[in-house]
Amino acid sequence: MSFTKSMSKANYSSVSEFVFLGLSTSRPVQHFLLAFSTVFYVIIVLGNFLVVFTVTFDPHLHSPMYFLLANLSSIDLCFSTLTVPKMISDLYSGHKTISFQGCVTQIFVLHTLGGSEMVLLTAMAFDRYVAICKPLHYLTIMSPRVCLLLLCGAWAIGLIHSVVQLAFVIHLPFCGPNEIDSFYCDLPWFIKLACIDSYRMEFMVTANSGFISMGTFFLLIISYVFILVTVWKHSSGGLRKALSTLSAHITVVVLFFGPCIFVYMWPFPTVPVDKFLAILDFLVTPMLNPAIYTLRNKDMKTAMSRLSNQLLSLRKVS
Repeated sequence: MSFTKSMSKANYSSVSEFVFLGLSTSRPVQHFLLAFSTVFYVIIVLGNFLVVFTVTFDPHLHSPMYFLLANLSSIDLCFSTLTVPKMISDLYSGHKTISFQGCVTQIFVLHTLGGSEMVLLTAMAFDRYVAICKPLHYLTIMSPRVCLLLLCGAWAIGLIHSVVQLAFVIHLPFCGPNEIDSFYCDLPWFIKLACIDSYRMEFMVTANSGFISMGTFFLLIISYVFILVTVWKHSSGGLRKALSTLSAHITVVVLFFGPCIFVYMWPFPTVPVDKFLAILDFLVTPMLNPAIYTLRNKDMKTAMSRLSNQLLSLRKVS
């Protein structure tokens, strides 16, 4: 028995790092991906930081909707920063490894941020429901205290989701294979490398991630349908306005939830599809969110113009 335990411990500690196979082995393709991901990441940082900065420093945007939007931009920025700088570094240096602890940490933070963003998008849908269907009670229902509770609830659910996920896999034995056919760590590949029959573990991870992603997605769709039906009953003109307002939210929801649902409801999809969806989640969606919410929003554009004028006037004075 003691020999078995010592062997198990030796097997578990034999894998100290994982090797990423990355997006491509072709050097020209890697150079293109390096340029592509660098440009997109700079746009993500600037775009999301601009949203947070504008909402924070413009008093006209101190409302529930923009409070939630600024937090969405913060999560998007963290979500992208978790994987993209490492991918850029790997593409530049060709050294594509991550420590065992680093891989587990990346998985933990990834699922915390992902779960939090799902709940936050639901909170934003609730905010739009109150604004469109109960405008007279909007500021009463969406008080600062409620907004803070929604934000804390989003982070708490994301943290619980991530802890539960890792509780299933943290003690898995690893005894040799250490190549991950991607550019970041996530549970499906992590489990696949374990020296056990991983079917039950895959099922538990799929059930957990599938429940939170499908549950919040259907809740969002139902809330949007309810909003549109409520508005349609009152006036057709209001329906057109509501569709215009909600189209940005629906776009963000589809872009974010689509890849998540595909990956976790289909735990081991074909590699090219999986990698494409990962690029969509980490590079495209965090870049589009600020554009969708700012270019289509008159208040945001006005606030940005106002802040830029204030900064220019301060510069002239100094």
